[in-house]
Order: sequence, then structure tokens, then C-alpha cells
Amino acid sequence: MSTRRTTGTAMAEALAANGAALAFGIPGTHNLELYRGMAASGIRHVVTRHEQGAGYAADGYARVTGRPGLVVTTSGPGLMNAMASMGTAYADSVPLLVLSPGVPTGLERADYGWLHEMKDQRAAADAAVARSVRPGTPAQAVDAVHETFARWAAERPRPVHIEVPLDVLEAPWDGEVPGPWRAPHPPAPSPAAVAEALGLLSRAATPVIVAGGGALGAAAPLRAVAEALGAPVVTTTAGKGVLDEDHPLAVGPFLGFTAARSLLEDGDVLLVVGSELGDAELPDRLAPRGAVIRIDLDPAQLHKNLRAALPVHADAREALAALAAGLGGTERPGKQAEGERRAAEARAGCLEQAAERGGRWREAQDALRAELPADVVVVGDSSQVSYLGTAPFWPFSEPRRYLAPVGYSTLGYGLPAAIGARLAEPARPVVALLGDGAFMFSVQELVTGAELGLPLPVVILDNHGFGEIRQNMLDRDIAPYAVDLARPDFAALARAMGCHGVRVTDAAEAAKQAATALTAARPTVIVWEVGS
Repeated sequence: MSTRRTTGTAMAEALAANGAALAFGIPGTHNLELYRGMAASGIRHVVTRHEQGAGYAADGYARVTGRPGLVVTTSGPGLMNAMASMGTAYADSVPLLVLSPGVPTGLERADYGWLHEMKDQRAAADAAVARSVRPGTPAQAVDAVHETFARWAAERPRPVHIEVPLDVLEAPWDGEVPGPWRAPHPPAPSPAAVAEALGLLSRAATPVIVAGGGALGAAAPLRAVAEALGAPVVTTTAGKGVLDEDHPLAVGPFLGFTAARSLLEDGDVLLVVGSELGDAELPDRLAPRGAVIRIDLDPAQLHKNLRAALPVHADAREALAALAAGLGGTERPGKQAEGERRAAEARAGCLEQAAERGGRWREAQDALRAELPADVVVVGDSSQVSYLGTAPFWPFSEPRRYLAPVGYSTLGYGLPAAIGARLAEPARPVVALLGDGAFMFSVQELVTGAELGLPLPVVILDNHGFGEIRQNMLDRDIAPYAVDLARPDFAALARAMGCHGVRVTDAAEAAKQAATALTAARPTVIVWEVGS
């Protein structure tokens, strides 16, 4: 084929130089130059059956690896189809780079009938991501790639959109492609802030820690700080597993639960690491009696939803390592045992409340956990079986093992995100566990999984529609309306899409089928009808 070089081939080389190895997307009329140099640059491309699926797959890849996910769409409807996934990544601080073409230079807002034309595509995308940029020259397009990766090294990881005008994308490129920018070092805590934090923590009798998604890369120093202080650790869903959930100081992902809230509010020092303490998990703001220390990479987070007595603008790993070093020689007789007692009491109270809320979903978690490998990645959705089941009842020993949308609470995440997670680490087992309503939002991605030959169990707990919304209506004394859904024969549909499909009647059978599915040459849809 032609060896012609364009801005598109230069951008592919720049992506590869920054470590991009896998892209998800769909070719279209205007984005073809982005594909010209992709294979030659060593970037594998996976065609999903919908751009929303491409975004969720890239999100799953990013959450498992900690590396940015890459999405390629065409202009107009292609980009708009990916918007829900972009909003999800923004809300949950996931680094996605979304590339799309745009109207040629000088025709912005011209409304002249260009194919896929929108009034202002870049502005629409900018409303959903950290920033949307429109480079004006080939060199600026390559620099936009380099800048994105460099800034991710030192900023809160959120999605970025680059819209390349079609004339710029197709322009010829001569010469070498500049290499990646030197990434800045993430912010380190000031010595004064570390000293003040150590003073507060060393004097604390009942310290408590909240660990959010911003702490995912800081598991070792977080544990060291918790153990030095004898401090119970409550996580958000995004922070689940950052402290081994079997650790005696681990409370679990119970931020908004009554027992955890009491623990947090009664402590004499509350250390919050990498969390906005958002409404999705904490609808009523905390009112702690003790001093609040907040550590965050994003300065805008340091007082969000809870004013900090000591805001520490720093990378979580850097800050916690400094605290761990400062606490290393501290003698705290009896604090470890007392902290473990407080953690156990809070954990028991939270699990009791979780059982009241969603005990019906626990059986599936226990059965699957017993049958599947210990290092399995579980991908959920905005489904009751996920946030009422997996989140509270399936403990993980490390972070990045439970993937689910939280802040944006999107439906349709589970299946494509599981595909992305499976491709991210081929040696690691992955299971998708979700409800029937969520599954139908992205069912077409079964074909993607079959085409890739992925050994992926997809366990559907069929409760006949939108169970959460049904319950919301009943709670408001509204007769359930538009929530009880007709469903296809999911197992037969899976077989028609080139996958295995089976129906089961209990949790034990579902778990055994899931274990078998991990050795299959294609996805297996396992349907357990649990009733509304």
C-alpha cells in the first residue's frame, strides 16, 4: 500500500512513542488518515460495534492498567456516540484520549451541509471532558498528543478530546516526528505540610482514613500509614482494594453507610486521600468533629464537599510515602489493636446495612468468588448486582480489580469494559457481572468479543428490567411504569452472535459455568433469572 505520510501518520507515531499500543474505535469517512499509520506504528486497533462501546472498552483498559485508553471516532455522530463514555471517564477520573476529525479550517459553524456537520462539535465534546482542543497545523496536532500524555503525568487523569480539522489531518507530513515531551514530575508535598500533618496524626487518638480513586497508585504507603497510626480505612468504590479488604484495618467501600459515617465523624483526625467525597456515595456531607487533612493531586478537590483544616496539594503516593517515613519510628502502643477493633465494629455494621439493602445479591458474589481465580477482575455496571452486590460483598486484595461506573452511573458499561480489561492483561481472568437492563445497552459488543475469541464469562442476573427505578417508584408511591421490560432469550441471542449461551437456575451453577467459560475460545453468556 501507499507509503504516503500525513498528519494522521505522524499522530500515530506520536501515540506509539507515548506508549499507546491499543486503540478502540470505528473507521469513518473523515478519520481514515488516523488509520493510515496505525499498524505500522505498532498500535493494535479493535473495532467495536458502537462508539460508546469503544469508549467503555478503552475505559476498562485504562482502569485495569493505569495507562491511558485510546478511542478513535469519526466526526459528528461517531463522536457523539462516544459521549456517554467520555462523561463516565470524566466523572471517575479515567485517562482517555479521544481522537476525531472536525470540519475543515475556516468552516467552523458555517452550517453549509458538510457530511456529519455539527454546529460546534468541539464545544459539545469540551462539555464532557477535561478539555477539547482543535490544533490548527500538523505540528500542533502532534504536539497536542504529546501535551496530553505529559500533563497526565502530573494532573488528575481525565479524558481529553483532540479534534483535528480535516484539512490538517490530511495534510502531508515531511521529516521526523518529534519525540514525546518530557513529563513533569507530579507535585510533591511541601515539607511544611508534611510536618503539620505528622503533628496532627501523631497526636491523634482515633484517626481514620478515607481512600478514593486518587490513592490507587499508593497502596503500599497507604498501608504503612494506616498501620503506623492504627487507623481504620474506609474506601470509595473507586478506591476499593487499595488496602487489602481482608486487612484488619480495612472497613471497605462503605463511605455513605451509617456505621462508616459514624466512624469518620467521631475520629479526632480524618485523613482523606484522593477523593471528592461526592454525592454518588455520600449524599449527605460529612460533619467530622476532628481536624480534616486532605491530600489530592487536583487543587480544586482540596475543599470540595468538606473543608480541609490542612489541604495538601500533592501526588498521593509522594505524600503518603513522606508521612509513612515520618511515622516510621513512632511508638503507638495499643493503637493497632484499638484501630482494628474500631474497623471491625464499623465493618460489621456496614455489612449488616448492606445485607438489608441488597442481601439478595450476595449469594451470587459468594458463589463466583469461590469458583473463580483469586486474581479475577470483576466488571460491573450501573446494576443492583454491582453496587448492592459486588461492591459490598466481594472483597479484593488489591486495587483495579473491580471496575464499575460510579459518578456518572451509566448503563451499558459492563460488557465493553470487560472486553477492554481482558485485552489489557490477557493472562488475567475477567468476568462481567451485571443486570439484564444494563446488558441490553451494549449487547452488540458480544460480536466484538466473539470476533476477538475472548474467554469471557458474562453473567446476567435477570430481574426483568430496571429494578432500581422500579423500587424508586414504589418508594414514592408511584405504580411501577416503563420499568418492567420484555427481554429476548439472552442465551439464544448470544449463540446467534457467535458466543456460547447457557441458562442456569442457581448461584452454584452460574459460578461453575463462569469458571468453565474462562477456558472457552469465545465469550459465554450465563443467564440466571432471579425475578423482579
